[in-house]
Amino acid sequence: MSFSIVHVSDPHFGDATDLRKIAGVENLVPDLEPDVVVISGDLTLRARHGEYQAARMFVHELERTAPVYVVPGNHDVQWWWRPLVPFAPAAKYAKFREYFGPALTPTLDLTEGIVTGALTAHGIAWRSLTPHLRDVAVKGYLPRAEMRRVVGVFDRARPEQARVLVMHHNVLPGEVSQRMGLAHWQRARWRIVESGADVVLCGHDHEHQIDVLDGVVVSCAGTISARFQEGHPSAFHRVCIDDDAIQVELYVWMPQIQSFKRTDMSVFTRRRSVNSAPVAAGTV
Repeated sequence: MSFSIVHVSDPHFGDATDLRKIAGVENLVPDLEPDVVVISGDLTLRARHGEYQAARMFVHELERTAPVYVVPGNHDVQWWWRPLVPFAPAAKYAKFREYFGPALTPTLDLTEGIVTGALTAHGIAWRSLTPHLRDVAVKGYLPRAEMRRVVGVFDRARPEQARVLVMHHNVLPGEVSQRMGLAHWQRARWRIVESGADVVLCGHDHEHQIDVLDGVVVSCAGTISARFQEGHPSAFHRVCIDDDAIQVELYVWMPQIQSFKRTDMSVFTRRRSVNSAPVAAGTV
């Protein structure tokens, strides 16, 4: 069994678009022959129609090679329509749904792997509020109900299928920012580990990181926009899941050749998970 994923995050179509890097991804993806392309949120900069239209064209181009899986990021949420109104969240995601379909976290069931998402981008929400003003509408949270659904998806997967979880907010602390993307992050990480996932794909912090979290391989892709962090140039990942190992390749933007180039590779032992235990910790 071999399941290949190209993992891209945070293209930020709009003022932060770097068309050279967009073209670089579009040109390289066919050569990488992925089974699926994942974009882990922040397709837009300000959730404007023109930005969504550009993002949809990007997805359409990538779909020439493989199915494309997307989830919304905090920049894709029109949080100003329904701030702190828990019973009327639909307006926040109206534009995302208009361009990418009604399901915010669909499930993609492929021969060698199953991909599902967990919604962490909620705009201004009670459970992601912090004392820090800069976190308003930026911080994410991972509800218990979301992970119960994810557990159900993975429990129904065939034993040979790779289990891939996609979310927007980073579950590893940023090396530059020193920040976690999720509120209540200890609880969130426990839920991820207990979900049965082989791999979690995320972004948000614009820093490329590859690590393992209690047996779950974490691919935190950098941005392919112009808003990269100092010391973390634009980058994306290629993830290959085999029967016994998970390999994550790092592709970094090289200005001198105007292209992405593989610069590093990490290999981890794949944990052979059985049906996971119910996610019950906490109350949110």
